[in-house]
Amino acid sequence: MGLRTVKSMSAPVAPGRWPLLGHTFAMARQRADFTTRLRQHGEVVQVYLGPLRTYYIASPELTHQLLVAHGPKLRKGRIFDKVRPFLGNGLAMVSGPEHLRQRRLLQPAFHRDRIAQYATIMADAAAELIDSWTPGETRRIEADMQALAATVVSRSLFSTEISRDDIERLRQDLFLILDQTMSRSLIPGFLSWLRASANRRFDAALARVHAFVMGFIADWRRHGEDRGDQLSALLLAEDEDTGQRMSDQQVYDEVVTLLTAGMETTARALAWLFHELAEHPDIEAKVHAEVTEVLGDEKPAIEHVVRLNYTRQVVKETLRKYTTWILMRHTLQDIELGGYTIPAGSEVIFSPYSLHHDPETFADPERFDPGRWEPDRMKALPKGAFMTFGAGARQCIGNVFAETEIVIVLATIAARHRLVPAGPVTSAFASAPYPTSLPMTVQPR
Repeated sequence: MGLRTVKSMSAPVAPGRWPLLGHTFAMARQRADFTTRLRQHGEVVQVYLGPLRTYYIASPELTHQLLVAHGPKLRKGRIFDKVRPFLGNGLAMVSGPEHLRQRRLLQPAFHRDRIAQYATIMADAAAELIDSWTPGETRRIEADMQALAATVVSRSLFSTEISRDDIERLRQDLFLILDQTMSRSLIPGFLSWLRASANRRFDAALARVHAFVMGFIADWRRHGEDRGDQLSALLLAEDEDTGQRMSDQQVYDEVVTLLTAGMETTARALAWLFHELAEHPDIEAKVHAEVTEVLGDEKPAIEHVVRLNYTRQVVKETLRKYTTWILMRHTLQDIELGGYTIPAGSEVIFSPYSLHHDPETFADPERFDPGRWEPDRMKALPKGAFMTFGAGARQCIGNVFAETEIVIVLATIAARHRLVPAGPVTSAFASAPYPTSLPMTVQPR
């Protein structure tokens, strides 16, 4: 039996490394352009964040291998370490047996029966938003979608009535924290003084979020009843082996994880989705026709989602095009990828955004093409081609919630309105591409 050859040389180092600073400024300044170009240098490339050596994984196949085959040999990496004061030890942060235990405790909160209840919340919140619109007025759609996502996730988590002011404050605090996460993770420790003012704002926002969430937990403890919301599911969940329930701190960590995930991905996707529909009237017309055919005069509900086939393709294409920039993992033992050995204790980087914009996987990747997600074309994609929600045992537990929400909101709005461009669109690239100004005019259909 022959022996498999392992490359004896080290993986290539990305060009442009500076003494002490490594590739930090290039990554911080160029973001996705930097990581997308790394594929030219190999499937595994060394990148330095200051003096810290990391390994960038450039191909979908190796990324899938990393997350699935080598998943048990990894824990969350540097990005998550930097944001741990915010996310604590929620599901996004823990590894190994603890991750499995926490995932089992969270699973009831995402049971299909509860998703059906949340779908009603999603449709009602979307209807309330468009009831506040006046035909012919211009809206900042990026702000509307952030507020809508904040409303949906807050009402799904907490059945107790939450004021609009509280939801708005929570939205501002969470997006401030999310905006600063990437910078905190990339800048070397010896340059942290550059972020002193930003760190103070981060800490103040964190304190407000903590007080907000712990208030709801304390209120639930006083009454102790299942209110049909996600918070009740978390507080009532019992470990199947020990019968123990989560502590207040554990519940807080999970709630903040769900709040963050529930706002960030959904708000970003919805804003860009309406932008793309406005840019592609033919796609918009097909969505409107399907929504009219499937819904008739009914309010969107969970049973409609599976029948909105083309609409779901449009949603998936939006999630492909506008996704998270980079994620990290930390190796707990040596792993082999692409013929290279990555030592235990290493930081490994992969980029969902760059994978989704790789022309070797997605032809003409900047083109918005929902047809990519027709069943026959999807079969031709390599494993690891679509990474918005991760892969393997650590795939995002809220992926069905998020996709359901985007479809329900799109169907609710598309049944009554068109959104037409009303000015220049601006964007920023932090942990993902975000629209910073997306003015659109409301037109009745």
